[in-house]
Amino acid sequence: MSLVKEINKRRTFGIISHPDAGKTTLTEKLLLFGGAIQEAGAVKSNKIKKGATSDFMEIERQRGISVATSVLAFNYRDKKINILDTPGHKDFAEDTFRTLTAVDSVIVVIDVAKGVEEQTEKLVQVCRMRNIPMIVFINKLDREGKDAFDLLDEVEQKLGLQVTPLSFPIGMGYDFKGIYNIWEKNINLFSGDSKKNIEETIAFDHVEDPELDQIIGAHAAGALRENLELVHGVYPEFDREAYLKGELQPVFFGSALNNFGVRELLDCFIEIAPFPRPKQSEERLVKPEEETFSGFVFKIHANMDPKHRDRLAFIKIVSGTFERNTPYLHVRHNKKLKFSSPNAFFAEKKEIVDISYAGDIVGLHDTGNFKIGDTLTEGEILNFKGIPSFSPEHFRYINNADPMKAKQLAKGIDQLMDEGVAQLFTLQLNGRKVIGTVGALQYEVIQYRLEHEYGAKCTYENFPVHKACWIEPDDPKSEEYTEFKRVKQKFLATDKQGQLVFLADSSFSIQMTQQKYPSVKLHFSSEY
Repeated sequence: MSLVKEINKRRTFGIISHPDAGKTTLTEKLLLFGGAIQEAGAVKSNKIKKGATSDFMEIERQRGISVATSVLAFNYRDKKINILDTPGHKDFAEDTFRTLTAVDSVIVVIDVAKGVEEQTEKLVQVCRMRNIPMIVFINKLDREGKDAFDLLDEVEQKLGLQVTPLSFPIGMGYDFKGIYNIWEKNINLFSGDSKKNIEETIAFDHVEDPELDQIIGAHAAGALRENLELVHGVYPEFDREAYLKGELQPVFFGSALNNFGVRELLDCFIEIAPFPRPKQSEERLVKPEEETFSGFVFKIHANMDPKHRDRLAFIKIVSGTFERNTPYLHVRHNKKLKFSSPNAFFAEKKEIVDISYAGDIVGLHDTGNFKIGDTLTEGEILNFKGIPSFSPEHFRYINNADPMKAKQLAKGIDQLMDEGVAQLFTLQLNGRKVIGTVGALQYEVIQYRLEHEYGAKCTYENFPVHKACWIEPDDPKSEEYTEFKRVKQKFLATDKQGQLVFLADSSFSIQMTQQKYPSVKLHFSSEY
């Protein structure tokens, strides 16, 4: 089959939202409709025997939240769909931001009762900056919540989006009768049964059809007609071009837990969602249909299978095809590498693939060659942009709690830091190790994983730092830079890549430093 045909079958997207909006449950139901799993698991801590497919780390099952992005692939109606289920919790936002560099479109999940929440605003802002096409899914309609029009207004105002509903609820909470699918012009009735056997869809050529009154009741039918009239009067017609440019966002309503409205979302998604998109590298724009392979690492996960101590680098293929046992150039190291068992994913289940196409996500076994942002090509020197490490907001000394396990602790810290879950700084003054994270919950995850995956124990001590600033002197040999290093000696550290970092204790200290040493630039992300 031709390369272009294969690429056009691919749909790679991320699911984002505030914690608890139902993101992982929606992922499960999409897999269910895709025939990829037989039974969906709920994301509840310890309450249910079957956990969610995408929450496969032990700590996720205990806490009932996603702490790492997971990758899932399945086929649906002759399309190959790659889902990236991201953590919603703000303490893991960095993982989510990096994942957004690897997706071609996004589904934003909003809780009908809570509306637009803080984390959703931040993530949508990142999508808007990158013009990523977005579909909004308003979830949990079987519960009491806000009025549909109020929610649409809130999405427009708080997220700055231009929306157009492609489905509309009939009632809500206790009165929830079903959904009118504006996209396909039919009605889906709600039976409250959360298995896969949803009542058959009823097609209506026209909502004025008197049969509608008999099926859902005259009162509900009248309200639906009024609402649809309003929808057509207030919101723009759906325009695929505007959606693909990130200028128009279709909205669907449903209840993922009850499998409701999910099929409509999926059917419309595979029709309108973008094929793999071109990606800007520092050198040029790389198009997916190019014959030669290129791809970049957007995530590293240590211990996908703790029994085998394996470490995987997740590669998003940007152009061409990736073939097994073919040597590819690791641009940063300038050396060729061959991969005998590239993996396609189904959460923690993996299967070896011989060939993958642009848009796919491939997992490569890694012995420490890769870091996040690395590029693989067939020989061309390319560097893909926009996968920074942000300045952490929390800092703690890490101490070894079991002197017999110093080696395991060092290895564990080394591998977990490569994943980008946190950043390691070594103080120049005394060589002590400091871990910086975006969110405090990360420390628990690191401690848990060190103990359960590496057999090492650690304790933390507070370290009062306001921000980490990467240092770029105009002239490394200047007197000013030498004085800066002498005066700030006890605040200087090196990161894992050996770059010099100034650990400032307050914003005032950053201001004073910038005034006193103007030739020493301070950056708040490592990719400057």
